[in-house]
Amino acid sequence: MKDSFFRSMTWLHTWVGLLLCWLLFLIFFAGTISFFRHEISLWNQPAVHSIDNKPVDQKALISAGLDYLHDKAPEANRWWIGLPSPRQPEVHVSHRHSQPEGKRDKWVDERLDPNTLTHVEGIVDTRGGNFFYRLHFDLHYMDRKLARWLVCLASLFMLIALISGIVIHKRIFKDLFQFRPQKGVRAWLDAHNLSSVLALPFHLMITYTGLVTLIFMLFPDPANTLYEDGLKGFRSDFYPERQRIEKSEQTLNSPAFDSAFAHFHHNWPEQKIKRVIVDHPTNLSATIKIYGDNGTLIRDEYPYWQYSGSTGELIKTARLDPSGGEVLYGGMIAVHSGRLAHPGLRWLYFICGIAGCVMIATGCIMWAKRIRERLKPNQSPSFGLKLVEALNLGTIMGLPLATAGFFFANRLLPAEIIGRADKEILVFFLIWLATTVAAGLWRSSRAWQRFAYLNAAVWLLLPVCNALTTDGNLITYIMDAKWILASFDLTFLATAVIFYLQGNKLGAKQNTVKQGSVQNRRLSREQKV
Repeated sequence: MKDSFFRSMTWLHTWVGLLLCWLLFLIFFAGTISFFRHEISLWNQPAVHSIDNKPVDQKALISAGLDYLHDKAPEANRWWIGLPSPRQPEVHVSHRHSQPEGKRDKWVDERLDPNTLTHVEGIVDTRGGNFFYRLHFDLHYMDRKLARWLVCLASLFMLIALISGIVIHKRIFKDLFQFRPQKGVRAWLDAHNLSSVLALPFHLMITYTGLVTLIFMLFPDPANTLYEDGLKGFRSDFYPERQRIEKSEQTLNSPAFDSAFAHFHHNWPEQKIKRVIVDHPTNLSATIKIYGDNGTLIRDEYPYWQYSGSTGELIKTARLDPSGGEVLYGGMIAVHSGRLAHPGLRWLYFICGIAGCVMIATGCIMWAKRIRERLKPNQSPSFGLKLVEALNLGTIMGLPLATAGFFFANRLLPAEIIGRADKEILVFFLIWLATTVAAGLWRSSRAWQRFAYLNAAVWLLLPVCNALTTDGNLITYIMDAKWILASFDLTFLATAVIFYLQGNKLGAKQNTVKQGSVQNRRLSREQKV
């Protein structure tokens, strides 16, 4: 501990913020993009861009989807139908097939046009926004359990950094209106304070609720105490729809869809449907699962109805009247993921997430600059300082560059290439790796400027690439009122402008430093004379 409580909190804030700051930046960056994961998935599938997002008859779509799956995959052990929404205009139909023991079941995903009820041609293999969503807490290439423990540890560090930052921030409201550019480290501190205080409620909420989403991994003892099977028993009770249904030896010609849906619509006529899942559709043990749509309710899990496929009778329901604990737990997860948000609120989430990225980035940069300023003229930087500077440049500039590469890969990779979705992701990580290696070799302000201009160039070219490889562009999107697609091009252009302005600012700063050094040398010569 230091000699005072304030200095102890300052020390704590500095080190818990620095130790995992690059992992935190990745989590915040991927999480921020994930607020628009369905829109990214839409952008990544040009084949569905022509579908008009109009009100649809859910009964007709479900019937068409079931008929399509019955003709296409009668031997599948599961049918899955996702109904269109304002963020996903197509009907998503999937069927799962059993594989030999030791291998994962194979899913086949397809799309239907809700207006014509025909198969959409030209669907490409892509993870879309789900890549960033899973990257946010699974870190992709890592073991899932280890990754989630690391994410929890980073989130805990973030929460400690936020609380200690509030404690040491003596002028928290005054600094909200104070920014002093051209003041060296002071400017970085002002940017750090501004981005922290401006979205402080969001930072606290998103960090705390992020820990809540994995609370049963962190604290399994309550479930282990109440259930004989521990977490397995808890999940069986809390998620009844996820339980496997044993396959019967008897076959079934046609599930009783009409009886099941007639009962559902009679008893819950106002309830919109999110998706329908049929397990073992051609077996006597068939079950029909209906998931309701939460809309903008602050709820995570969907209400659920399960019907017998052989008789059409209702077997069980779940979450129609959730308990207080379910409302609290599900509400926190819904608030964290932003699933409740309409477009305006989702953009607010996005802006606050960008503020979180700026907060983390400025903290990393400020620490490195303070250490470098303390070096004596003849003292060389330590390995630790070089490592921090390289990680700062590679992460802060590399992740946006890699994201642009991911979008380029979606448009430029051949549709028929094997493992196309994985190759899109591979492009992302290869660009990030190359940027980090380059950052280790060149860590100067000029390297920051060059990467800023490189980011500006690639983000500026993204709308051009989209216009050349698809049937749409910014002008046609606006004319056809396709605002989701238009917002992508506008966001790409805005990102390019921001990086260009940043590159100019870094260049102006270099010129100021050069002029100052030249003047100092002149003064020293004059004094000698």
